[in-house]
Amino acid sequence: MAAKLRPLGAPRAGYVWGASADHIDMATQPVKPVPLKVPAAPQNVTIDLKRSAMIVIDMQNDFCAKGGWVDHLGADYTPDRRPIKPLQKLLPALRKAGLPVIWVNWGNRPDLANMPPNQIHLYKPAGTGIGLGDPLPGSGAPVLQKNSWAAAVVDELAPKPQDIRVDKHRISGFWDTPLDSILRNLGIRTALFAGVNTDQCVLHSLTDANFLGYGCVLVEDCCATTSPDFCTEATIWNVKKCFGFVTDSARILTALKKK
Repeated sequence: MAAKLRPLGAPRAGYVWGASADHIDMATQPVKPVPLKVPAAPQNVTIDLKRSAMIVIDMQNDFCAKGGWVDHLGADYTPDRRPIKPLQKLLPALRKAGLPVIWVNWGNRPDLANMPPNQIHLYKPAGTGIGLGDPLPGSGAPVLQKNSWAAAVVDELAPKPQDIRVDKHRISGFWDTPLDSILRNLGIRTALFAGVNTDQCVLHSLTDANFLGYGCVLVEDCCATTSPDFCTEATIWNVKKCFGFVTDSARILTALKKK
């Protein structure tokens, strides 16, 4: 009697090996697609719920909470909170449909050993003030440092145990991180994008995903920025023109209810 084969691979992956003491089966059947048609621009899209993931960028205290870095800098952080309510409705529905939710947050090393001067300059251009890794007045939390309050996801969107977390240390969530490997091991071919800032970390993560061959869908009402309105307008235009598709949470939720 043949030995029972046990699965080898990421738990949600569409492609796993079967393993026993004397045999490895690489010819396991792929997961059957579960199509979901979503109204979008410039064209409607059908995604495969078994091969799609939601990537949420930088919904963390330093950008979205009172007492965070943006607040300390004197900027209005409240626009970055706009995705919270739509995400509170959308994420549970996506999890129920089987999509991995991946939180991609700034989470720098305490010693900033992988941060070259040009990245330090970006956030501390004159060499003074509160920049990456510096303690915030009041809380003392180090700016955008891994495992700090500053880098944590806002309480209103606390990740679930099954969610996946990826630390980034550049504007793009793909640069020198395991994000691409995680997506490929999970069999993901389509990435939905949400978070802040629309025109910066969200856009550049999305464009890198596009260059890597993923189908990209920007969930517009689940994104926000503290930049001027024209920055969002240009981002939406460029995503539709060059890098993917644009929809919103209401359209996705409606499509899921029809399943």
